[in-house]
Amino acid sequence: MDKELRSRQWFGRKGKDGFIYRAWMKNQGIPAHELQGKPVIGICNTWSELTPCNAHFRELAESVKHGIYEAGGFPVEFPVMSLGETLIKPTAMLYRNLVSMDVEESIRANPIDGVVLLCGCDKTTPALVMGACSVNIPTIVVSGGPMLTGKYRGHDISTSDVWRFSEAHRSGKMSDDELFTAEACMTRSRGHCAVMGTASTMACMVESLGLTLAENAAIPAADSRRKVLAHLSGSRIVDMVKEDLKLSDILTRKAFENAITVNAAIGGSTNFVIHLLAIAARIGVDLTMDDFNNVKNIPLLANLQPSGKYFMEDFFYAGGLPALMKELHNELHSGIITVSGNPIEDNYVRSECFNREMIATLDNPFNETAGIVVVKGNLSENGAVLKPSAASPSLMKHTGKAVVFENIEDYKAKIDDPKLNVDESSVLVLKNVGPKGYPGMPEVGNMSIPKKLLEKGVTDMVRISDGRMSGTGFGTVVLHVSPEAAIGGTLAIVQDGDIIKLDVAAGLLEVELSDVEINERKKRLELPGNLTGRGYVWLYQTHVEQAHLGADMDFLKGGSGSGVLRDSH
Repeated sequence: MDKELRSRQWFGRKGKDGFIYRAWMKNQGIPAHELQGKPVIGICNTWSELTPCNAHFRELAESVKHGIYEAGGFPVEFPVMSLGETLIKPTAMLYRNLVSMDVEESIRANPIDGVVLLCGCDKTTPALVMGACSVNIPTIVVSGGPMLTGKYRGHDISTSDVWRFSEAHRSGKMSDDELFTAEACMTRSRGHCAVMGTASTMACMVESLGLTLAENAAIPAADSRRKVLAHLSGSRIVDMVKEDLKLSDILTRKAFENAITVNAAIGGSTNFVIHLLAIAARIGVDLTMDDFNNVKNIPLLANLQPSGKYFMEDFFYAGGLPALMKELHNELHSGIITVSGNPIEDNYVRSECFNREMIATLDNPFNETAGIVVVKGNLSENGAVLKPSAASPSLMKHTGKAVVFENIEDYKAKIDDPKLNVDESSVLVLKNVGPKGYPGMPEVGNMSIPKKLLEKGVTDMVRISDGRMSGTGFGTVVLHVSPEAAIGGTLAIVQDGDIIKLDVAAGLLEVELSDVEINERKKRLELPGNLTGRGYVWLYQTHVEQAHLGADMDFLKGGSGSGVLRDSH
């Protein structure tokens, strides 16, 4: 090890300073030799009983510790704010940037030479990676793993079925008791959502970026091999410190291009776009919305809900992400380095596929339509996103009259009103659910079908908003419209009856109004003010950037490195 350990700035000191740093660590029963030159490895833990997806992370952290000890390092576990998508109000996305700050400052301020990021639920992964990027020390990611597949009345189920159950319940086809029974049947083990929702997408993202060991993405949380992966990751981070292999060495432009290619092939969540953009801006890679349109030649290879039939557990048994990446070999930058210290192709070249119905080939894909398409036009000058593999082909080119909801409360008040002036050709438009407008950009973009249309058998409509949707959701849903309504984007001036045109193949989203009419309406706009005058929410609304830039805070882009500016002792 040529470079002096960062932790020696604390534990290697003589006199009063070193005395204080070492003595207070020793009150935990730590022998002196643990603080005498071993790499100190932080385990950044998002365990919380309020984050059910991550509730097994105390146990997972112990496996990481075993690996660190085995490799001659010294582990120190520390907590950061945990984001449970299922419980946090108003939306976990509001706090993603706050957690990234927590991670960044916790790493920089403490005697840590390398860090293992334990993340699972949707926002925990990008938040931890963003924060770590801004410090840029050796880092490895360990995901928590998906739940086992749910079982209900002889059928496999998981989170995407929540939306189906909800519509069945609203239309009277599913009773309260049946809905209640399905709850426990779906969530029958530890882990995050068992479909290709945002959590699974993020786990695939970090593996395809090269930030994890092979097979990280799909090993079920309840499978003992998840603990083995954690153990091996703990061992590997010690060597990464000795090699001084940092995030900036791994997260190159080519790594981001690989992640975009893989995300297309797995049918990943639309939230992938906003998180990858934010990570790129932290590490200093120039990535834009247009880059996500560069993989139109990549078909859907993973037959996973919500775009397909199967579940993450099935994906793992079929060969997992390595087997899928092997199919993409000629489309990937196979020589780029990963946390293993070896080229990324080493993660997949020896893998096998054990179920071709689950993981298809490029020559015979599960679906020719894949990826995330960015659409632009006068309604989304900076872009909006849509997931074609989860949409209805018949609606990919559609023109219809707008049915407008000014905010989420307006939507909830009107959507089931029998008097709502809507038919199956209408376009549902939801405003003021973007980063500033809500605030926090909630997952409400996949609006429910109006009850009176559900009763007629309508199952999909074009829906447009400046918000997001859960990665477990599906439908012809246009999201992340930028600029958002709350800052005066064209979405803000759309009225009931306006004609909206969506042409996914042409990359077009327009409202059929003249520039003169749009500008006249904008002059009459009264923009909403901040919802609060204090605290983090004020900070967020004041500094959050738009969706096409990753919805990070403007002052958080880039990083400050690992140096500590002042010394208190």
